Amino acid sequence: MNENVQSSEAILEELERTKWSRVAKNLLKDWRLYVMLIPLMTFMFFFRYLPIYGLVQGFKESKGGATNVLDAKWVGFDNLKKLFDLSITSEYGRNFWRAFRNTFVNSMYGLFFGFPIPIFLALLFSEIKNGAYRSFLQIFTYLPHFLSVVVTSSIITLWCSPASTSGAAAGMLTTLFEKLHWVEKGQAILETPKFFRPIFQIAGIWEGSGYGSIVYFAAILAISPANYEAAKIDGATKLQQIRYVTLPGMAPTLSIMLILRIGQILNIGFERVMCLYTAQTYETADVISTFVQRNSGAGGAQGGDQAVGVIADLFNSIIAMCLVLGANAISRRVSSTSLF
Repeated sequence: MNENVQSSEAILEELERTKWSRVAKNLLKDWRLYVMLIPLMTFMFFFRYLPIYGLVQGFKESKGGATNVLDAKWVGFDNLKKLFDLSITSEYGRNFWRAFRNTFVNSMYGLFFGFPIPIFLALLFSEIKNGAYRSFLQIFTYLPHFLSVVVTSSIITLWCSPASTSGAAAGMLTTLFEKLHWVEKGQAILETPKFFRPIFQIAGIWEGSGYGSIVYFAAILAISPANYEAAKIDGATKLQQIRYVTLPGMAPTLSIMLILRIGQILNIGFERVMCLYTAQTYETADVISTFVQRNSGAGGAQGGDQAVGVIADLFNSIIAMCLVLGANAISRRVSSTSLF
């Protein structure tokens, strides 16, 4: 027994003594992989970690005349109190919670209506046996993702444009809405608050659903054909094969993508909102990212308080982190699949 204990202690001592030499050996062995990490780590440092320094401004006075953030006066949580002040005289509080509500509502619409569409497309692609025809449809649906948000938003704007006095015809969607008597003749759809959310969701689905189906299509291809053969032998129809074979096989991928999507609930597409919204649609279109943008820059891009914009963005990030952690914990407990 004593010999075994002494032998174990000798092995542990040897492992401890050669720890760093083994680490160096592994680094030298896989040095190419570590070199490939350098650009990513550089990007993360300059564009993810270094900007954290600017969060200090959210707890300082932004209109005190100080040119350096560190020289400004500490105000503690005063800027946070401005966001939670819902009194009539508090413009920041009312605008922030309107933006928070719109961000959450638009994101939930995107989750309920936009999240299933790529899954449905992947299921359709997997059932197409003609490879050339399937490739054509996939490229056709992927294409909008590779266009600039400005281009796709411009197309949506043209579809929603009213007839002009110079004789230009109304856009496709405007004409359809006029025939359905949803809008009056000559009314601008994008300047009507109640139409912004559906148009925004349609634009997002059109732009991202095809590209988003790639992950799900890959998950379907990873399912063993033997499972489908066994289901056919048992007399399963095509819908039953999808229900009992395809969807369970995609479950881990669906869980991970859902967790990531929940983490983006309060990080709605900033560029598309900026391209589509107008002052008339702030009621339903203004989101946290546009609220932060209006209060950013030197003294605020539109006369706002820069410190309030910083603290609003920090609050948004903390809520998003809590959503990711919560969704990950629930997924790990329910399905034994989690992001971390």
